[in-house]
Amino acid sequence: MRLDSARADRITAIVLIALGLTMLWAGFTMDRLEIRRIHPSSIPGLLPMILGAGMSICAVFLYIGAKDPEDATHAASWRTMILAALWSSAYALLMVGTLPFYVATAVYVAGFVIIFDTDMAPMKRVVAGVVFGILAAGIIGALFRYAFLVRLP
Repeated sequence: MRLDSARADRITAIVLIALGLTMLWAGFTMDRLEIRRIHPSSIPGLLPMILGAGMSICAVFLYIGAKDPEDATHAASWRTMILAALWSSAYALLMVGTLPFYVATAVYVAGFVIIFDTDMAPMKRVVAGVVFGILAAGIIGALFRYAFLVRLP
């Protein structure tokens, strides 16, 4: 059995959907600690439920977006993967902790859009990258700060 990229994406998506649904169910059945009068929005299973649902949704998009092997060249796929890994490593190792979280996240998302969205004209990519970067940084920062009660660097 030859495992091409589209088939690998679909198999990975099925595994991630199963894992996400398992996380969702496990978080839902986790002890809610009512006896300790814990507020419902801070139950221990809330984060696994959110992450499981998010993982399942992203896995569905992965399954839908799986492309046949003739759609992408092998060398370009490796180059893109290495570039994405380097950019993500730069974000995690260099930007977060050095820059304020909102700035680091905005730069990371904007850079990702500018580098990898090759379907748009260069100027539109820059504008879209900046807009998505600012929106993503604000939404992610607010989610961590107010929903998860996490102090950000």
